[in-house]
Amino acid sequence: MKNKLNIKVALKYFVLVAFAIITLFPFYWMIASSFKDSFEVIQTPPTMFPNKILWENYSTAFSMAPFGRYFLNTILVTILSIGSTVIIAILSAFAFSHLEFKGRDLIFSLFLASMMIPGEVLIVTNFKTISQLGLMDTYSALFVPYMANVLYIYMLREFFLKIPKQLYYAAKVDGSSDWKFLWRIVVPMAKPSIITICILVGINSWNAFLWPLLVTNKESMRLLATGLTAFQSDAGNQYELIMAASTIITMPIIAIYIFLHKKIMSGISIGGIKG
Repeated sequence: MKNKLNIKVALKYFVLVAFAIITLFPFYWMIASSFKDSFEVIQTPPTMFPNKILWENYSTAFSMAPFGRYFLNTILVTILSIGSTVIIAILSAFAFSHLEFKGRDLIFSLFLASMMIPGEVLIVTNFKTISQLGLMDTYSALFVPYMANVLYIYMLREFFLKIPKQLYYAAKVDGSSDWKFLWRIVVPMAKPSIITICILVGINSWNAFLWPLLVTNKESMRLLATGLTAFQSDAGNQYELIMAASTIITMPIIAIYIFLHKKIMSGISIGGIKG
């Protein structure tokens, strides 16, 4: 019996370790290649470790393209996306959970149904809208179309519904308005879910590629992902510089996720989305 149990445990850990290696190896290869010279990075058979660590690859890559500008644009768009998405999610979730109005459940059902529509289907209409409003090559074009996210509204609504109705009625009896009840009681209680949404929105904004590629043409308006694509064309066969630029872009968001992954998971669980 013990032998069977040990075999199951060993098999379980073997699968987990294999999956971890498969997942993490591309990141390791990217980082290791970023320190190699132009010959070593393409030699066959490849070397697992750089023969000589070349830190100057990073400074060279950073100087070949305006990555400072790309970082600034990405940080600004990320902040704007987080702020607008979270505010809309909070207000919408509160309306659908605590306010009584005609057609509330029907409207929310339609919101949920819209989650079945692939995001790619909306790209054409969103692009035409942005173009006709004259918002091409602006920061507004990069975050406005995605401010209202049904998933985040659903997450917060599920949490808001767990707040006892008696608390809401007691606040109303004491003369509190819906606005005060929302910001002074509901929002502080929903802090874990709100933090999770902030992190998820931030990650999505940081990694955004297709939409920024469509609505920005100027180099000064590029985000990190689209800037990296342009840099790959400029760098040509200098793969060590491409790997260095890729590392510069990906490491901040990976570090943030490593430090905050527990908050993300706890916020999702509290918000009612499991599995």
